[in-house]
Amino acid sequence: MKERILSEAERLFWRYGVRSVTMDDIARQLGISKKTIYQHFSDKEQILYQVIQDKISTDVTEMQCVVSETSNPIEEMLIVLEMMQKHQDQLSPNLVMDVKRHYPQAFTLFREHMDRHILKSLLENIQKGISLGLYRPDINPAILARMRVEQIELAFNNDFFPTSEYSMIDVQRELIHHFVRGMLTEQGFTIYNQYVNLYNHDVQENKADTSGLATLSAE
Repeated sequence: MKERILSEAERLFWRYGVRSVTMDDIARQLGISKKTIYQHFSDKEQILYQVIQDKISTDVTEMQCVVSETSNPIEEMLIVLEMMQKHQDQLSPNLVMDVKRHYPQAFTLFREHMDRHILKSLLENIQKGISLGLYRPDINPAILARMRVEQIELAFNNDFFPTSEYSMIDVQRELIHHFVRGMLTEQGFTIYNQYVNLYNHDVQENKADTSGLATLSAE
């Protein structure tokens, strides 16, 4: 039952944000009473804390797989964007700011993950890119890795990027491409452009497939 509660709470938090989801909502979706939830968790923040803890563990494992399967640091940086795009429909753009403003213990856990795992991964990526001649040798890996960590959180900030004007994934895309391009050598640009051209080709193919399906449906 505890795992069921966590799974449903995660789905609701990620989709609607934390503040808008109540214990009643979680109980209703599971078809159980609030009393049953309180037998396992003292309050909503405890549920949120456990959800984030489990999510971090999953993300760290996924990132390790990404690093081992990609052929170079540029691909590694861009494939993270693909991962974000796959989950964008499940993610409330207000989630991070929601947690930051109202759930301090859970946000501390999130920041520790960013500083410990994401920062370390970015630093290793930049250092590897420099050693392979794909990133410029005159950049400061520590400063840029820290800057990218802050960019990730910034993209969720509704004060800077109102959801009425920008989608979270569009903001992340602009930031990550701007970040990567600023580090590239000529050799790096060649590889980067190959990935961008391949992505644009795939997007056009998907649009064509969607258009074809719509035509068939209309017929």
